Amino acid sequence: MRLRISSLIAVAVTAMCTSSSVFAIDSGSLEFATGNKTKMLRLGLQSNWDNKWFASNGTHIGGYWDYTLAQWRGSNFQGKGGTQNLADIGVTPVFRFQNDSKKGFYGEAGIGLHMLSEIYDNNSRHFSTNFQFGDHIGVGYVTKDGWDLSFKIQHYSNGGVKRPNPGVNFAVLKAGYAF
Repeated sequence: MRLRISSLIAVAVTAMCTSSSVFAIDSGSLEFATGNKTKMLRLGLQSNWDNKWFASNGTHIGGYWDYTLAQWRGSNFQGKGGTQNLADIGVTPVFRFQNDSKKGFYGEAGIGLHMLSEIYDNNSRHFSTNFQFGDHIGVGYVTKDGWDLSFKIQHYSNGGVKRPNPGVNFAVLKAGYAF
């Protein structure tokens, strides 16, 4: 049942966002994250949507596609103190409540698809699949000259596709720049 609901949500979000320019890259980002004795460094490219939903009083809900490539480094591999390095490639549709100018403070949320290069097994958290959903909520600020600085909480899990499914949480700092 969980898989069906997750699949329906993914299809609905994709359908809503298909009117946007999927391949026009508008910005780039660098992120650093930590959680569960794991550090992550992530590079991203973003493609803004042209859509504006619920426009009112100079604000609206918009969004972007976030294409990412990350390196994870766990410091307690299999609970024995060793290291585990893996890569993560992902794509996430992100909804953002923002000013019409796309400057100033914002809040955002997204649920995306991620593929890990190997199965994560760190600090007593053993994933059962390489495929993971990555969802996040965050707040940030875009400066007048295009710098995007934010903080978000991100959760990875396979959505109940296969057990065990312990998930892992990260605190993420992001710096981006609009081209």
